[in-house]
Amino acid sequence: MLSRIKGMAACAGLAACAAIAPVAPAQAAAPADAGARTAPEFAGIDTWLNSPPLTLAQLRGKVVLIDFWTFACGNCVNTLPAVKAWHRKYRDQGLVVVGVHTPEFPFERDTGNVQRAIERFGITYPVAQDNRYATWAAYDNQYWPAFYLIDKQGRVAYTHVGEGDYAQTEAAIAKLLAQP
Repeated sequence: MLSRIKGMAACAGLAACAAIAPVAPAQAAAPADAGARTAPEFAGIDTWLNSPPLTLAQLRGKVVLIDFWTFACGNCVNTLPAVKAWHRKYRDQGLVVVGVHTPEFPFERDTGNVQRAIERFGITYPVAQDNRYATWAAYDNQYWPAFYLIDKQGRVAYTHVGEGDYAQTEAAIAKLLAQP
């Protein structure tokens, strides 16, 4: 499975990746619904950057955006302006952004390299270094970048893979923040 994952991450874009592992449009961006599954806890995280270790249990009552990314992925880098803007705009309203850095290449496993990338990109929200793919596997994730929105009750309420649909993702954030 890891070779399939790495092959998809090396794609120039989501359309090229879809040729390797098709993604139905309904899976590419799934809206919030009553049948949402409980979000898996962060797993196998050895290093937290920009934050002490976090758990979803301690974040209950907040909306959490989990962003699976890696610093050498061009598609991931292209999503960072939107993710950083959401963090700035909604953090005081209850949004917590957590970047889950899951490396594709060996040099992306080095914490110093990840820290330098965080500084270079101006990332101020928490970043969990998922070198063992444990959180990635817990979410059954297969793509870089991938967003998972967790509602205040701790359920996966929305997912989106790849670039784009930023207005749709932001609308999902606002909707989840407005819910009791």
